[in-house]
Amino acid sequence: MSTEPTARIRDFALRHRVAVGVVWLLVLLLGGAAAVAGLGRLDQSFTASGGPGHRANQAIQERYGNGAAVAPLVAVASWPAATDVRTAETAGRFADAVRRAAGPGARTVSFAGTGDEGFLGADGRTVYALVYPGAGKPDLAGLAAVEAAAGTLRAGLRSALPAVRVEVTGVLPLQHDSAVAGPGPAVLAVKAGCALGLLVLLVLAFRSPLGVSAPLLLAGVTSVGALVLVEAVAGFTEVSFIVVYLVPVTALVLAVHRWAQPPGTAGRSAVAAGAAGAAACAVLAVFPAAFLRSVGVAGLAVWAVGTAATLTLAPVLGSLATRPSRPSPTAPTTGAAGVAGAAGTAHGRGGRRPRALPAAIGLALLVLLAGAATQLRVGNPEAHALVAGGPARDGLDRLTAAGVPSGVLNPLEVLVPAGTDAAAVAARAARVPGVLLAAAPAAAEWRRDGSAVVVVVPEEEPMTAAGAATVTALRSALSGGAAALPVGGSGVVDRDLVDGVYRLLPFAVPAAALAAFLALAALTTAGAAVRAVSGALLAAVAAAGALTVLWQWGPPDTGAVTGWVPLVVGAFAFCVSLDRSVASAAGGPWWAGPVAAGAGALAVLAVGIGPQVELALLVSGFAMAALFDALAGGHRTPAGSPARPTYRSSFQLV
Repeated sequence: MSTEPTARIRDFALRHRVAVGVVWLLVLLLGGAAAVAGLGRLDQSFTASGGPGHRANQAIQERYGNGAAVAPLVAVASWPAATDVRTAETAGRFADAVRRAAGPGARTVSFAGTGDEGFLGADGRTVYALVYPGAGKPDLAGLAAVEAAAGTLRAGLRSALPAVRVEVTGVLPLQHDSAVAGPGPAVLAVKAGCALGLLVLLVLAFRSPLGVSAPLLLAGVTSVGALVLVEAVAGFTEVSFIVVYLVPVTALVLAVHRWAQPPGTAGRSAVAAGAAGAAACAVLAVFPAAFLRSVGVAGLAVWAVGTAATLTLAPVLGSLATRPSRPSPTAPTTGAAGVAGAAGTAHGRGGRRPRALPAAIGLALLVLLAGAATQLRVGNPEAHALVAGGPARDGLDRLTAAGVPSGVLNPLEVLVPAGTDAAAVAARAARVPGVLLAAAPAAAEWRRDGSAVVVVVPEEEPMTAAGAATVTALRSALSGGAAALPVGGSGVVDRDLVDGVYRLLPFAVPAAALAAFLALAALTTAGAAVRAVSGALLAAVAAAGALTVLWQWGPPDTGAVTGWVPLVVGAFAFCVSLDRSVASAAGGPWWAGPVAAGAGALAVLAVGIGPQVELALLVSGFAMAALFDALAGGHRTPAGSPARPTYRSSFQLV
């Protein structure tokens, strides 16, 4: 029997294949049920916690029960040309209709309650009101309640003002319309083509029903097991819902890649890559930012469960394809790679000789994309890019046609404590450059326990450079005196994400890379560790750059990329590139990386491609990261490189 720890684990799994199979089946079934039931433990707010804006929003939410991080609805009314919208009768009629249609507990503000002409369009007949529904928190259930309130508000206003053209828009209605629009026939055809392409790719790579189903089974148990672990951690600390997107696609690519490896290579490289990846993710998990912690915890769980499945379940599945044979010290046998083992043996020794020109072009492209990543602007995409048509887009078009800037969709809120003059605060805020209006409504729903809320409407959306400058200037203007006034609202969420998460990346990324290097160098060689970790870092940064080029600078012209998407895509790119690099250096087949990356890209496109912009951002990021890794996986070390990894000693793998 082999003295290699990984071989001993494989031999043990093969001797107890029934028990191993039952254990992993229970993980898949019972763990799947537990994972679904535990999704509620994950934080669903998609906001950066800990920043000053987050604290202000928490205070507003606790005291007033709505608004804060949730963008308001915007009711838009276009009156007949002969109507004077400034008269008390017309303004009051509109305000009363909005108040009744908004329902109990809502906060509304318009021209009638403030006299501020910032609520009027330049065309002289368009007015709008901000509506904060009575229910609505920055989680999935709360956002759904606000989306439902938009329909109720639209119907109520049209019934109360039959002679007026009324629309309801806002960030959430725009996102909702893009989600319910559904893919058209062309998109459905593309989705079906990607699903069929995934199946064809696996059939061509593994050439048997087991070869196709085994990596999918490995991906399934890895995803379920990792999610159960993540949800267990979420019982003790805040873990974001973004892990639901990261875990399955990473697990799929790792599973396909490892199934394609010869048994010896699969076990050793899985342990080495798993140790390095887990070390990097563990470092991210200790940083004081919820998104970084979430990515770290999820990555750590995927590496742990995926490595365990590779060492135990993969050999059992491989033994079903061919008659099991005794492992040879000189040549890999069928096992973890199943029927792909023969191809892995044929191509694994030395692989292909790299082509200098394509390799240089590919490296130059990655470097250019890495440079583009420095221009990444994080935040919600600009309103015009969220959806092409629908009721909410009609309202947005009506606003902009009347000369009202789109910044009204993301207003700021200033919590004014008891004993402070809210009107004076509003006057000070109105003088800040880039502010369209600032008002201190006197209605009861805007005053509570001596405190008040001042609404500040910027001209530009907060994810733009001008909008971010307005937020910074407003905070500075309100920071004088005994204490700074807390500035919250939906317009500060993006700024908090930049301040609270992205400013930690210059410290988090090098620390994670160093941890990965130390773990990998201890198991292989320093040179191999440098190549693998540096390549993984370049892949992660290039994926963020690709998002910048495609979405910010490309035809979609979103102006920004949803803040958590580059983090998830970058973590995915790092993990899959690290695993491929380690296996490739260990003598794995050259085609394993491209096949795994192609499978991941086709899977995410088949599931996620559609009209919803934020989901399209995520899906395209995954697909581009997988594409880059597939291209990198086609360039191997020259012929004659060792077929087995250069591990220093066996006991270091324990």
